[in-house]
Amino acid sequence: MAESSGVAATASMMLHGRVAIVTGGAGGIGSVVCKHLASLGARVAVAYIGDPAPALELVSGINGSKHAGAGDQSQQAPRAIAVEADVSDATQVRALFDAAAAAFGGELHILVTCAAVLDYSYPPLAETSEATYDAAFGINARGTFLCCREAARRLARDGRGRIVTFSSSGVASLRPGYAAYAASKAAVEVMTKILARELRGTGITANAVAPGSTGTPMMYTGKTEEDIKLYIAEAPLGRLGMPEDIAPLVGFLASDAGHWVNAQVLRCNGGTI
Repeated sequence: MAESSGVAATASMMLHGRVAIVTGGAGGIGSVVCKHLASLGARVAVAYIGDPAPALELVSGINGSKHAGAGDQSQQAPRAIAVEADVSDATQVRALFDAAAAAFGGELHILVTCAAVLDYSYPPLAETSEATYDAAFGINARGTFLCCREAARRLARDGRGRIVTFSSSGVASLRPGYAAYAASKAAVEVMTKILARELRGTGITANAVAPGSTGTPMMYTGKTEEDIKLYIAEAPLGRLGMPEDIAPLVGFLASDAGHWVNAQVLRCNGGTI
């Protein structure tokens, strides 16, 4: 029993001493990713845009949890901070990284890019507006590009640097109504694979996680109950994914256990495609 407890304790602190930045950190998947990384011992900068309340509530919960651990420099030191940042703006992205470095001691280790937008009217391409296209590529593609560029310059090069971008299984499913969104996520996949090769010699890995249909506000908005049933019917496991299904994969990729996984797109979708 003691041996089992020791293994569990080691696993729970596998990211101890590491600093993570999570964009879209107050969102459906992003918030669970933040909590999971914190539970593994990481200190987390929760990047958000708009209403600060969800991010502040999330940060308060992380800082008030038992995940702070006994090895921290100070019991008053925060385990998480909230930082407002528009990821499509290079100046704000730099400020996000600066804020994380200032709050947690300078060294940065992990970037997770969960920030994304989707047009909930699901227009066919022929009816997609320039505004919808620009928003998708501005946040999903440009935002990922700016964050990855900053991470490539600033993450630790001691073998602990990890970049985890977010794509979508919609890149492969080619579902009507998702042309701009899926195209922006396809750009993320290509960018991530090339970045991994460009980071040769730095010890930094870069991988993309591509969730399938996941039970978040992004999934439910604009869909009927019948629509959701159709998505569930596609899943061999008979249900939608949940953020809690996605976060452990991010934790694995961010940890030493995932150090040999690089330049990959991992479709975390329960086998729907």
